[in-house]
Formats: sequence, C-alpha cells, structure tokens
Amino acid sequence: MCPPPCRRRQLASPGPGTPEMPARSRAPCFSGASGRRGCLCRPYRQAARGGRCLTTRRTVCIVQKRDTEKMYAMKYMNKQQCIERDEVRNVFRELEILQEIEHVFLVNLWYSFQDEEDMFMVVDLLLGGDLRYHLQQNVQFSEDTVRLYICEMALALDYLRSQHIIHRDVKPDNILLDEQGHAHLTDFNIATIIKDGERATALAGTKPYMAPEIFHSFVNGGTGYSFEVDWWSVGVMAYELLRGWRPYDIHSSNAVESLVQLFSTVSVQYVPTWSKEMVALLRKLLTVNPEHRFSSLQDMQTAPSLAHVLWDDLSEKKVEPGFVPNKGRLHCDPTFELEEMILESRPLHKKKKRLAKNKSRDSSRDSSQSENDYLQDCLDAIQQDFVIFNREKLKRSQELMSEPLPGPETSDMADSTADSEAEPTALPICGSICPSSGSS
Repeated sequence: MCPPPCRRRQLASPGPGTPEMPARSRAPCFSGASGRRGCLCRPYRQAARGGRCLTTRRTVCIVQKRDTEKMYAMKYMNKQQCIERDEVRNVFRELEILQEIEHVFLVNLWYSFQDEEDMFMVVDLLLGGDLRYHLQQNVQFSEDTVRLYICEMALALDYLRSQHIIHRDVKPDNILLDEQGHAHLTDFNIATIIKDGERATALAGTKPYMAPEIFHSFVNGGTGYSFEVDWWSVGVMAYELLRGWRPYDIHSSNAVESLVQLFSTVSVQYVPTWSKEMVALLRKLLTVNPEHRFSSLQDMQTAPSLAHVLWDDLSEKKVEPGFVPNKGRLHCDPTFELEEMILESRPLHKKKKRLAKNKSRDSSRDSSQSENDYLQDCLDAIQQDFVIFNREKLKRSQELMSEPLPGPETSDMADSTADSEAEPTALPICGSICPSSGSS
C-alpha cells in the first residue's frame, strides 16, 4: 500500500520559492563504529550491545556522527519491503510521533533521513540490553529494582499522556537499559495519538500485555480504551520480572473471546514472600476495571507503597539502579545476530556500489515497458512525503529563538555575525550512503 500523505512539520518543509533538494543531501554525516570513513557502519554483530535483537525489517547498527563524535544506534528499513508488507503507514506514524517527543526515559529520535533504498532512524544508543534478554538470562530482579523500573516508566507514561500518546506495546522487549541500568521505553510502531475526549478502539498490542478493556472493546463494542492500558502493561511486566512468568497464561494464539472470559474468571496469584507494599502496587496496576487502576503519575506519587520515592531525583537519574548490566559482555544473542548478518542480502556497506549499478541499469531500461509502475509510484510517494528530521539543528533553532532580541546599537553587528555563521542548507553527506554527485 502506498504511504498516506504525511503531516509535514513547519520546520521540515521548504519555504516558498525554495528549490526542493534531494532528501539524501540533508543527511548528517556518520561513520561506522570502526571509524573507517569508507563504510557507514559495521553490521550489528559487534554492536549487539545496543539491546534489541534484529528483525528482518529493521536492521540496526552503531554509528558515530563525525563532527560531534557522539555514538548512536541507527535503524534502517528497506522501502520496498515496507511496501510489500504494508508497513509504510506504521513507519510514518512512528516517525511522526518520535519527531515531536523527547524524554529522559524514552529512546529518543535524533535524525531521520532517506536514500533511494532505505529509510533511516538515528536514535539514542543504549548498551544495557532489553529486559526480555535479561529475563532469558535468568536475572533475579529485586523488588527495589522492579520498583525503580515501574517509577521510571510512570514518568515516561505521564509524559506521553501529556502529548496525547498511547504506546500500546509496553513489554520487556521494548524497555532498554542504559549502561547505568536505567529503563527507557522504545518502539512506537503501533502507538496512537488521541485528542481530548477521544478513545482508541483498534485491537493493537502484544496479547499477553494487553489490558482487558482492549479485548472487551473489540468483542463487545463500547467506548473503547485510553491511557490506562499502558499502565496495565507495566503491571504485567513488573510481575513477570519478579516471578519469571506473567500473571495470566495468555499466548498470541488465544482467541480474543476467550480472553474476555479469562479476565472475569481468573484471579492473579501473588507470591507470599513479596512485600505487602509491592503486592499493593501490583494490585493497583493489575486492576481489571480501568477506572480503579493506577493510571497517572499522581496515583503513583500518592501511593503509600511509593511514599519514600524521591521523584525529583528519579527524574534526573540520581537514584542508583539495583541492577547494572555487565559492561564486559554482549547483552544480546550473538548467534542470532550472526545469522541475521548472513541472511542480509543487501548489506549497508555495499550500498554505494549497488545504487550506482541500479542507476546505470535504470537509465538503460525503457520505462514505458516497466512492470513495476505501482511499486515505483509507492517509492516516489515515500520519497516525497518522508520528513527529514534533525533534533540537533532543532535545538539550536530553539535556543536562538529564546535569546533576547539585540538592542539598536548591536543589531547591525548581530546581522553580520548571523550571516557569517549561517548553517549551510545541505549538511555534508556520507559517501557510503549517496552517490558523490548528490553532495553539495
């Protein structure tokens, strides 16, 4: 399916009379983790500490921005595969959301750009692995550690609510740890934005972590659901971290109708050795009725079981986590990573040569006889509607706007300084991404 028209940001749209530049001309310049300038990045095998294991749709590598030397994780998604799998809409929605948000306990987007083959997302690099991996490694999480994760996710969800965003896929797989052990929520692929008074109705999420009202709304209709569903997911995740399995025996194969019945007949069993404070907190998060569920930061801050939490220190990452990932090992399955590398038929480090070859082949082909007109139309639509994003540049613009206006005696000097320091329209291009003819 061709992508829908994207709601362009004012910042990303060229002004009147501005010639449209190729999207690749604005891509920030990155080098691979190895520092070799001839290769954009190494395959993910040596960068596996970034946390999430690879999927065939989103390949991840570690990159370094050359001018700042800051390290990031870069995801790249093949356009043709996204079209064939009808995933363009989700990618565009995720980019649209990530470009508008930033929080200390989220995996934040820094840059987005494209070339002829792929769409790129450059995000925070978190080397502590995801909570799913640590569960699989039989890590025994203490109550204090799980309580910290709950509170950090509470701050993240409170921020998302202020932005009218329901994540809809909170689970251990989507919570990454940094090297100090703090939790960060990622993957907004199925997130949705709801306006004041609206409610979501779509059946979306990962079944074992989906709140009862999502299934009920799908089966019986009704008013839908809202932000409370993410807090239920936090409760399921916290229970799983403490016990090793989830509070309800739910699998992806379960029929939705059976799950509606399950929540009305099965009660959650709590371990007797857990503290009363932890059980009380989990009960509030795992309340089937969303009206009685903990679902706001205010609920958490007034809870007796969290009375000792220093929320200001927590929001500044001043609370030391009880579990710190081992910096001397990979926090992902390297065998799986190696298999993905072998199966990668279009490796990124060979992109420049491949694009040049394709361009030569396309120029010699009679376009009127092409059997891929529909695919090309979709690719053209992506190229046109994809929004380039640069958070670093956005922050600089916001800082300039917040500065006081110069007085009359300094305005001439300020104008001349601004002219001399104006940022070029096109950022330097990494030669491994684009043909050299695209640079300016």
